[in-house]
Amino acid sequence: MKHFSKLILAALAMMMVMPAQAQYRGYNSRYGRTTYNRLASRNYGSAPYTYYGFRVGVNGATVNSDDQFLDGSSMQSGLNVGFNVGVLLTSTTPLFFETGLQYTEKGGKGNYAGHKFTYDLNYLEVPLVLKYQCKVDRDIAITPFLGGYLACGVGGKIKDFGDRVAESSFSDHNFKRFDGGLRLGCGVMFDMFYAEVGYDAGLANISNDSFDTAHTGTLFANIGINF
Repeated sequence: MKHFSKLILAALAMMMVMPAQAQYRGYNSRYGRTTYNRLASRNYGSAPYTYYGFRVGVNGATVNSDDQFLDGSSMQSGLNVGFNVGVLLTSTTPLFFETGLQYTEKGGKGNYAGHKFTYDLNYLEVPLVLKYQCKVDRDIAITPFLGGYLACGVGGKIKDFGDRVAESSFSDHNFKRFDGGLRLGCGVMFDMFYAEVGYDAGLANISNDSFDTAHTGTLFANIGINF
């Protein structure tokens, strides 16, 4: 993950700079004038509301398979970075539909024939979740979410540290490129800043073998901004 260190630093710098630049419009009836609001749940009945977000974080991933060669049931860390958009679904309840595009590193670690293996499964992923904003204070909200995700593999290697060889994770005799499953978790908003933890449970069988199955599982933690 060394080659992503500059990206993470740049993302954190953006998160420090953007609060001074971003504007959020809502209607505050107490003062009878337009003010800048970041939490839709503060005044979600005012007008159609859309937010955009940037996320960066880490994964703890596994891939569990009946095929011992493809079984990476020990957790492996990876990067998660992307952009999101949330749309308010109703004028009476702070319920949002959120989607976006993320680059996420999944996979796992395992042992086969006395050798250590790592399974790198790198995806472009589209989340499809419903998110509810539970207002706690003027600038704070708890945001539980539930939904799913769709993913397409864009790279990755299976590495055999015993024989010191590597091959593509997405080949005809290893893993399928397409994945999908359930996503659930909870986030916290503080003004425009956002943090979340969640879990992706892979439902699609990503094994290319006709008799064995393989499923991904990923615990993630992200930080970001909504603007």
